[in-house]
Amino acid sequence: MLNALGIVTTVIVGVMVGVEFSVAFIMNRILNALPEDSGQLGHAHGGRMLGALMPFWYVDSLVLSAIWAVAGWHHDGAGLVVVAAGLLILSVVMSVLLLVPINNRNKTWTAENRPADWKQQLHRWERYHYLRVAVIIGAFTLLVTALA
Repeated sequence: MLNALGIVTTVIVGVMVGVEFSVAFIMNRILNALPEDSGQLGHAHGGRMLGALMPFWYVDSLVLSAIWAVAGWHHDGAGLVVVAAGLLILSVVMSVLLLVPINNRNKTWTAENRPADWKQQLHRWERYHYLRVAVIIGAFTLLVTALA
């Protein structure tokens, strides 16, 4: 049962990493290459779509990792799972404090109400997102290693 929990947790975190990696290195580049303000409108739409899903995904990943850490406390790899859960906590804190406020503003912007510094705000979000992706890749790597 513990092995199944580890596999399910690792797969869920791995898919989340894949989505966030794709946003950082594929979707953002596509959206930023669009003419004029089309990229911002695309970011806003993506923020509404993924903003509704990702909080649950991050929290579920963290909860599953914590359950795995507690259930497997006396098994090999428990320390790796604890550190991975710590990294997932960090990713949630980063999201709430750094990324969500920018995303919440961006997803309401239109051509009529967009602030003058909208490009700088989107670039700041992207920098924070790169850092968050690195954190969750670290967590995923630790979970995979704990399974091995």
